[in-house]
This record gives sequence, C-alpha cells and structure tokens, in this order.
Amino acid sequence: MSTPSDSDIVSQFIARYRREFDFFEHAGRIVAQQLEAQLEASGIRAMVTSRAKNPKRLESKVRQRNEEKHYATVDDIYNDIVDLAGVRVALYFPAERVEVDKIIQERYALGEQPKIFEGTSNTNPSYRKRFSGYWATHYRLQIRESTLPDTDKRFAEARVEVQVASVLMHAWSEVEHDLVYKPLQGSLSEDELAILDELNGMVLAGEIALERLQRAAEIRLSAQGAKFENHYDLASFLVKYGRSKFGDLAGEPVIGDVELLYRFLVMLGISTAEQLRPYLEGLVPDTERRPIAEQITDQILEANSDRYSAYAMARGQDETLDSGVTVNAMVLRPAAQDPKHHAIGYFLSQWIEFEQFIRELAVIRNLGSDGKSLAMAPKLRKFEDVFSSKQLTDIEQIRRVRNYLVHGIENPEPEFVESLGRELHQMLHSLLTSELPDVREAARRALGGEDDARALL
Repeated sequence: MSTPSDSDIVSQFIARYRREFDFFEHAGRIVAQQLEAQLEASGIRAMVTSRAKNPKRLESKVRQRNEEKHYATVDDIYNDIVDLAGVRVALYFPAERVEVDKIIQERYALGEQPKIFEGTSNTNPSYRKRFSGYWATHYRLQIRESTLPDTDKRFAEARVEVQVASVLMHAWSEVEHDLVYKPLQGSLSEDELAILDELNGMVLAGEIALERLQRAAEIRLSAQGAKFENHYDLASFLVKYGRSKFGDLAGEPVIGDVELLYRFLVMLGISTAEQLRPYLEGLVPDTERRPIAEQITDQILEANSDRYSAYAMARGQDETLDSGVTVNAMVLRPAAQDPKHHAIGYFLSQWIEFEQFIRELAVIRNLGSDGKSLAMAPKLRKFEDVFSSKQLTDIEQIRRVRNYLVHGIENPEPEFVESLGRELHQMLHSLLTSELPDVREAARRALGGEDDARALL
C-alpha cells in the first residue's frame, strides 16, 4: 500500500506535469516535424504524429507503478516515466525501418540503445497467443541543440520517445494497448483476447503483403523505360540499386535528400533509370558520409558545369538550410553587396573551371570518352603526375568545402571560402606552363571557358 506521503508525491508530480504539459507537447511536435521533413526528403512514406501524455491517464499509471516503486521524490517519477513526450512514425513499408533508424541515430542524441520489439511475451497467462504480437523499435532521445533556433533551445532538455512501426502494426497496438494494458472496463474475456490475436495475425500477413508491394514497385521501376513519377519512385529505385551495387560492403545504403535530387532531375529532363545510369557508375559505398543523392548530384554537376544554375533553382524551392544559409539562387550567384555570397560565387567560379580542367584532361588521356566515367576523387588519383601530394591533399579539402556549400551542410566563413578560391585560381593558372603538353592543353581549354563559368553565377 502507498503511504500518504507517497500519494502526496504523485499529486505533486501531476500538478507539476499539468503546468509543464505545453512544454512536452511542443517538444514532441518539434521532433515529429523534423522527422516528417527528413523522411519526406528521403522518399520514405510515413505518417508522423506526436502527443504529450494525457494527465488523467498518466496519474492512473503513476499510482499503479508507485505500488512497486515507492517514489521518494517528484524527480524519481520524472526519471521513471520516459514517454511524457511521444512521437509515432507509422511506415507504409515495414522494411524501411532500417533507413529510419539511420536517420534517427544521426540526427538525435540517444540516451540508450533503441529497444527492439520482435514479438511480445504473453501478458495474459489464461490465453495462449498464436501470433507473435508487437513488432517495432522504440527510441528514447533528445533533440540536438544545434538543430534548434535560439527561441527553442530549451526543448533540447526534453526526453522524447519515438516509436517506429508499420502503419498496420501501430493501429493494432493502439487497440491492444488500450484494451489489454489499460482496461477501463475490466479484464478481457478469452474470446476478446482470441479476436485480438486473430487481428494480430492479419496485421503480420498485411506487413508481408506490404513488403511484396514494395518489391513489386522496385521491379517495375527497374524495367526498360519506366519513369520516376515522383521522388518516392526515385528513392525506391536508388535503394534497390544501392543494395545491388554495394552488397554487404556498407549495410543499408543511405539515400539522402532524394526530394531535392528529383527536382533537379526534372529540370534536366532525366526521368528514367536509363537516363540516370551514367551517373550511377561512379557511386562509392561510403554512403554514411556521402549519401547516394549527393554523389549523383556531384557527378551530374561534374559532367556539365552548365547545370549549376539548374541546381541552384532546384534548391531555391526550399526556404532554409539547417545550417541557417538561405536557400535560393543567391547561394550560387554572387551579390556585390553581400560578402558571403560574393565569396561563394567567386569560389564556385574557380571550382567550375577546375572541374572543367579535370574533365578535359580525362578526355585527352582517354579516361572517358566524355569525361563522365569517373567521379572527381578517382580521377584525381590518376593525375599524380600533374599534382604534388600536398596539392592533392589541398584539393581534397577544397572539394569538401565545395560539397558543404553546394549541399548546404555547413556555412564556412567568407574569408576562408574566398582564400580557397584564390588557391584554386593560382593552381589552375600555373598548369598553363606545365612541362606536360596534355596538361597545358587541358588548362587552356578549361580557362578558355572562364567567361562561360562566370556567366553561370
């Protein structure tokens, strides 16, 4: 039995929780909005909802747990109840739990290892279940402060539970949870338990059907001439392609912002697997560091510098980047009155010329009939007679900064960006006097297009 002091502690907790209800509700909503945007961008179909725990039901739960826990303080209760703020991710396709796991692990601070449910134990010994029960993954996490605006920094303190399962499993578990775990009208009969078990069997069969539906869509998109009707189709194709290309080298491939890639491809008139395939050959398995969507974008831009403007327009359809950089054409077009945009524009104009040099030299040396067959990094490794080891190291650093700017990963200081642009300028112009005739010719061709490169920006 709980003592009067125990009961007072529960009452104090509920009174405090009622005052803080809006805080937990808003924290859950932030996580839900972040996840919904990330899943949408990654081409993952899901319904994302959030809630703060109902105070009345919470009080009943806490008083029941207090019979065993004997809470000494209000903080003891807060430490024990981990799902005051909760988010549900209901996936259309159960197999995408792996991709969702990578997104959550990368974006949030996890206080402990995810809890994986692969069937639940029998909670009612009077009835023997035939089907395995609840399949899902639960995460207990906090929002990274760096992803929040200054006005919302305090929500980084909130613990949020995120439950990820199929849309069918979530529907069944909601019914079972309310009827079995929170019986408001007495214990269930054996017949009611049997019906719930039967429904669970239907849900598990439904999940198998959803997985088959997903595989059928992947096969359809791989067929000759099949078009990507939306970014979900593109994501489905890239996941299947990545698995086939990389095998077990890197686990489940990370796709990245496929929504942006799809907009870019639409602007270029690329709508089928056949049209996209030339830009897939150079993909590397390190998709955790460089997602597939980013790699494809880079290969398209490296193959034709004219496409930077189209990419700027594709990105211009978003409002802001996580890094705080405004996403519009100004990111790739210098404005004289804005030092940041001027530095970025100057740097990218030099990078475009450098890409053109690499492409021209690759063609001259028969490394590719059109310069497309190799991505930038492998091409550079074939040009060790052109650049010193220090220059190759410097170019790799410059390439990373270029990726940060183009993909909106970070926002380096304008002075630093402009200094790298000057370094590229000096390096490329020095190649005009190289001892190697083919290098001189490639540099001449690249620099002959200086005006065109500037016009893009």
